Amino acid sequence: MGEKQPPAQQSETSEPQKRPVETEILNVNVERKGQEVSAKWGLHPSLKSELTPDEWKELTDVMGKVTDIVGKRFVEVLARGQKEAGGTA
Repeated sequence: MGEKQPPAQQSETSEPQKRPVETEILNVNVERKGQEVSAKWGLHPSLKSELTPDEWKELTDVMGKVTDIVGKRFVEVLARGQKEAGGTA
């Protein structure tokens, strides 16, 4: 029969677990001022500088669609909330 061996133990000198570094590379911001709603997006400057002109155009087109969808959805939810609250704006 084989010998039972103790489980491996971490040495006291091992590096403590490090938390992952988070970097915001893309953001979408929706703002409301009265009845006006605007949606904007931004990209981390380092990433933007690495994109080719074709990639930048493709990203701009896609993000234009994203901000349009998010903005319209925000307006719908806002309008529904005002109807439910019986408010007028």
